[in-house]
Formats: sequence, C-alpha cells, structure tokens
Amino acid sequence: MDLLIETIKQEGIILSDSVLKVDSFLNHQIDPQLMLEMGKEFAKRFKEEGITKIVTLESSGIAPSIMTGLQLDIPVIFARKKKSLTLVNELLTAKVYSFTKQESNDISVAKKFLNENDHILIIDDFLANGQAALGLAEIVKQANASIAGIGIVIEKGFQNGGAKLRELGYRVESLATIHSLKNGEIIFKEEARGAI
Repeated sequence: MDLLIETIKQEGIILSDSVLKVDSFLNHQIDPQLMLEMGKEFAKRFKEEGITKIVTLESSGIAPSIMTGLQLDIPVIFARKKKSLTLVNELLTAKVYSFTKQESNDISVAKKFLNENDHILIIDDFLANGQAALGLAEIVKQANASIAGIGIVIEKGFQNGGAKLRELGYRVESLATIHSLKNGEIIFKEEARGAI
C-alpha cells in the first residue's frame, strides 16, 4: 500500500536492525486518514470471505481494525492484555510474548463475543515473530470459530513470523513488508526484489 509505505519512509524511526518506531502515526499518535485508507484496503482484500467479526489485540491493532470493521459493517473485538474487574468470567485466553516489550502477557476475550458461527479476520499492527497473531488464532480456535485470514499493517519480512503463519496455512495479507532495517535504511520487499 503506497500511502503506508511513504508514511513509513517519512516518519518511521529505525531504533535497531530489528526495531522500527512508528509512534507518530500508528501506535501512539494515530493518523485517522491513514487508518481509514488501511481499513479500506483490508476490506477490499477480504470482502469476499464472509467475515463476521474482526479480532485484534489492544492497543495498536484497534484503530486499523475499527476502520476495517466500518468498511465491512461488522463488530471489532479486541483481546485485553491487562486484567479487569469487569472481565473475569467465561474467558478465552492465550499467552503472547511481545518482541518489542520483551515480556509475556495473558490475553483475554469474553466467550460471549465469539462462537462457532463466526468467520474471523485477525488484524494486528506488526508481524515480527508471529506470537500475537498465533495467540489471537488460539483464542478464535477456543471459540470453535474459523479464521478467514490475518491482516497485518507492517510485516518484518526478515523475521520468521510471516513464514510461520503461512506454513500453518493462514492467509496473511500485509499492507507493507519490510525486507531490511540494516545500515539505518528501511528497505521494503518490493524494493529488495527490484535490486536483485
């Protein structure tokens, strides 16, 4: 998605060979117009799949998921990372390790929001090692619902998450795939292909 790639080039900050900071438009401050365009793109890619709900993880997956939900006219459910006084009974849970935060979290969704008739689109902001997507998929499986696919805003193609999810048979649609962050330069998959 060209608009997203250009935004990453202009505003993304490389913190290391494996960490890209995009807090100016995605996971701290949010660019609503960019989120809307991402929602339209995810909806276009998955519109024929008969999706009934979107499942994401708090908090950075919520904005693109809501915009996609608006386009598809379906509800959005976000898995909680923190315990809540109101989220205690009848939970679907999974353990997720965060590459960026270097910590594990138990994520939870109330059982009442997912059932065996649901066909789910999972959306997340980043795909690195695939732990968040696998955790969300585990929650969907616990509800006996089916998974239409996984929508990712930014995939780090140089890490193994995308390959792992695709090997498991999931349809993964990434709006931007980064090939490399080495030498202080963001190289996208398309650019890397052209250079070879």
